Amino acid sequence: MLCISCRKNPASSAIEFCSACIKLGKSNIIEKIKEKHTNVRSEIVKNLGAGGKGKESKKVKCNLCVNQCFLKNDELGFCGLRKNENGKLKRIIPKDYAIVSYYYDALPTNCVAADFCAGCTGAGYPEFSYAENKPEIGYYNLAVFYGACNFNCLFCQNYEWRFNLRNKEPVMHYKELASKVNKATSCICYFGGDPAAQIEHAIKVSKLAIEKAREEKRILRICFETNGSMNKAFVKKIAELSLVSGGTIKFDLKAYDENLSLALSGVSNKQTLENFEYLAGFVNERKSFPREPSFLVASTLLVPYYINEEEIERIAKFIASLSREIPYNLLAFYPCFLMNDLPATSKELAEKCYRAAKKYLKHVRIGNKHLLT
Repeated sequence: MLCISCRKNPASSAIEFCSACIKLGKSNIIEKIKEKHTNVRSEIVKNLGAGGKGKESKKVKCNLCVNQCFLKNDELGFCGLRKNENGKLKRIIPKDYAIVSYYYDALPTNCVAADFCAGCTGAGYPEFSYAENKPEIGYYNLAVFYGACNFNCLFCQNYEWRFNLRNKEPVMHYKELASKVNKATSCICYFGGDPAAQIEHAIKVSKLAIEKAREEKRILRICFETNGSMNKAFVKKIAELSLVSGGTIKFDLKAYDENLSLALSGVSNKQTLENFEYLAGFVNERKSFPREPSFLVASTLLVPYYINEEEIERIAKFIASLSREIPYNLLAFYPCFLMNDLPATSKELAEKCYRAAKKYLKHVRIGNKHLLT
């Protein structure tokens, strides 16, 4: 469809506005976009709060992530996991449990950071990898899928987390999940949904699993794929876990423009960018790839009509201002969830974005090439 504001540029019916009009930041457009996200989220769980600001005495505040939810009595936070119960912040599931599932993924995997991690390249051998300069054949990644998210991406390619949250299952205690790490498991990767919404659980699993691996003199890397919007106190904790274990943290930088990020995900990207900058300060604690696995990796989904070479260039400049060594993955989009009226990423767009990023960064990769049209 055409943008309902300018009537010139293409737009997804899920948003109705084009990227150019969104970037203008006009209040009437931004408010309509926020309303659309509220309507989408209300279909997940009833009484799901909007994470709005306000300091009325009857509200309680959650400081877990960027949303900084102020909740009315009996109202759920943006992520749907915490609520105001008579003036106290309560979880909808018991303490030390999470809405989570897992599976064993044979190495090498199709992980976004696969080209730069120890498990798929052998970087960091022998401290961080069992194999030198090649994948760890015969070993597995414990892929941990968290069934909740503090974003509301209209193009979500793992939208099944919404059903997990709605049904409040499957749930698992952190000790039970940590016990799934066996002798053939050389890494844990948390994704979802997003681990940001249940980051305390992921940290407890990691600490317990690392402790056991050390006792048994085994390698166990801790990796995260996240929108990166959690409270900075948690960012510091996951940095420590990944650094000591040889793991990789991958941030999904959905856009550089804050209004565009809001339109696509329902959430500001300000804290994500701040947290990414903070983690970049740890990059030099490892030798450069390929001798050691990359500590920090960025990715962006190339959503047609919304994420183009100009937006990618702005993101690449931001990353390069921190370190030109940070790898950047450009991911092909395919029609999914509510933005299923858009085409898949074209080869032409991917190549333009690649050239734009390559001007600033040493390690740029186009992922999901089989999806390009």
